[in-house]
Amino acid sequence: MNMMTLTETSLGRALETIEAAEASIEHAWNFTQKFQGLKAVPAAIREARMLAVQFPEILRPAEQGDMFAGRICYGLVGFSPEPVGLGYYCRSDKIRDWLAEGKGSVEIRRKAKWILQYWDGKTTIQKARSAFESSTAEVLPSDNWMEEAGIAFPLYRMGGMVLDYEKLLRLGLDGMEDVAFLPDGFGDGCRMALNVLRSSIDYYASITEDAEIRSNLLAIRHDPPGTFRQAIQLFWLYALHSGTWNWGRLDDTLGPYLEADLASGIIDEDRALNLLCSLWRLMHAYNNMYNNRVIIGGMGRKNTAAADQFALLAIEATRLCKLNQPQLTLRFYEGQNPKLWDAAVTAIGEGCTFPMLYNDDVNVPAVAKAFNVPTEMAMNYMPYGCGEYVLSHYSSGTPNAIINLLKALNLTLQGGVDPESGRRYGEGPCLSELDSFDKVWDAYTDIVDKHVRAAAEAQKTIYTVTGNEAPFLFISMLTSDCLELRKGAFDGGIRYLGGTFETYGNNDTANSLHAINELVFKQEKLSLPQLVEALESNFEGHEDVQALCKAVSKYGNDEGTSDIMAQRVHDHVCNITRDQAKRVGLHNYLVVIINNWANTTLGMLTGASADGRKAGQPLANGNNPASGTDTNGITAFLNSLTRLDPCIHAGAVQNMKFSRSWFGPMRPKLEALLKTYFAQGGTQAMITVVSRDDLEAAIREPENWGHLMVRVGGFSIRFIDLDKNAQQEVLSRTLH
Repeated sequence: MNMMTLTETSLGRALETIEAAEASIEHAWNFTQKFQGLKAVPAAIREARMLAVQFPEILRPAEQGDMFAGRICYGLVGFSPEPVGLGYYCRSDKIRDWLAEGKGSVEIRRKAKWILQYWDGKTTIQKARSAFESSTAEVLPSDNWMEEAGIAFPLYRMGGMVLDYEKLLRLGLDGMEDVAFLPDGFGDGCRMALNVLRSSIDYYASITEDAEIRSNLLAIRHDPPGTFRQAIQLFWLYALHSGTWNWGRLDDTLGPYLEADLASGIIDEDRALNLLCSLWRLMHAYNNMYNNRVIIGGMGRKNTAAADQFALLAIEATRLCKLNQPQLTLRFYEGQNPKLWDAAVTAIGEGCTFPMLYNDDVNVPAVAKAFNVPTEMAMNYMPYGCGEYVLSHYSSGTPNAIINLLKALNLTLQGGVDPESGRRYGEGPCLSELDSFDKVWDAYTDIVDKHVRAAAEAQKTIYTVTGNEAPFLFISMLTSDCLELRKGAFDGGIRYLGGTFETYGNNDTANSLHAINELVFKQEKLSLPQLVEALESNFEGHEDVQALCKAVSKYGNDEGTSDIMAQRVHDHVCNITRDQAKRVGLHNYLVVIINNWANTTLGMLTGASADGRKAGQPLANGNNPASGTDTNGITAFLNSLTRLDPCIHAGAVQNMKFSRSWFGPMRPKLEALLKTYFAQGGTQAMITVVSRDDLEAAIREPENWGHLMVRVGGFSIRFIDLDKNAQQEVLSRTLH
């Protein structure tokens, strides 16, 4: 999930000087003027014409050391599936902040004010929000999940698309035009969009001083790429124009070009590595640490030998570059080339947080069942973003809503009233009516179910509005079955129109329900009013109650009753979410149990809970135990992880923090441990190798620890770049 987009940094720089700000406003003015004149034009033609205004204007020159053209800085107004805003967007917040500074000429300020006035109510996000049914809007009253203490919130993006880049490279731009073009609005739009990309190629060729970059640009203007370097260049420029942020199986896409160039002597391995490192740096500059996924390995690849050659090079590039992007992800299975696993474990042991490890022997059959597709199609599953799954160029699955399950439980105990905000979320039973655990459970699930239904309705509405607004031409041309059906991806063109729903606080909720059941209804050590009183006071003056709550067993310790409750919470939210797809008209609608630092942000807006957690403390990270509650060792921790069914969701995050000692003489034991975990049903692992001393030193002396990388949830970041709350959350996790 994107909590910071590309423009949070790049737009800030664009507005730093009067000259830069005036240029940015002028571009926004031109874009808006053009858009205003295209109201009656078919959506595909309008999009193509607006892309021609946007590109190459927002492209940036190559920087020193770049071996490819392709840097970007989105404007204040424009068109995008995700990097800045959904569809046609206006960064009104940035413009208002700039106007408040009182800078700029009278004419430019007049234009800025007119831009704000024009786009008020006309952006795609605003149209989607206004299209919600009143019942949906009532259950999801706010979009501001980072500041308001609600239960569920809608999001707005068409991210997570993984395109068929193999098709692009095989056909080239002229071949793509031949396939796409028919004399209808959709075909005309595709042809015009491809010409926009050619214009960008011409732009870069005209400004670059690097003869090799220019030569390779001109080579791909019409024809398919003939070399590894040309293949990377065409892939990258198309990707930037598409507005996507996840790259899929690049080993299968680019591996054959690498293999051919090495075999023919066009390049050697050192040159190939330099090229890939340059691509990695461009991905890092295209700044989104929650996405930027590159997948290697796994079942279903077309040319395993060539793909493995690229995959090993990708791991080596990750080791050398030591960046938090791209998020290199290794899919593996029994019988795969063991060199990939060995290289991955070595890189992780050196302090890289990549590759992330995904177990195809479990995930492929799980995806087939969850997505209701054949096994051959399930082999196309791609982890993207923070850990969600999508079927590469066959499905969509962007999370367009989130839910805080622990907040739902707290409201259950408050009769439906949020103690943090005072807002009422329906009529819940009063405390005296909750005289059995089954009644507590039913009241909790009633609240969750209502919000799940609303989230599914919001997802379908966002698709409908977005599909009407634009076909997203660059996405649709490389998404099945859009060209065959002559429809945009989100307007009936994509084969599997799916959605996903981010859930947070799953295991805190399970621990809290388990504590309520044990302390109130089984052992009768507390009454429910006593417990609620302690929660309302944040355990101040009720430290004895908090001690009782903390003493109840917790998920993550391979302990029967607590893990069973975690399974119950997991199964409920996953199954009720999955049941919504047919009702709202989606092929699938599935939970994703992922994380960035939303667990920390949402925790700050959530009161004390019955597991002994105090108000404002972080929620558990992804599918993991709450920080510090897994006390029975690494084997128990891993056993608990395997108990949550992977066949009813679309991805879950398992973060693990290991000490460096595991990667020395103890490495055989570590590998045996991990392989046993995967053999017993473990789906994936995201591993940070670090010591507590290092983390504490980085907090004290950040200037000396810029190299220290950690997994936060579904993404990696330099530890010193986290805010203090997120640093403490990482520090509090169990170190094995």
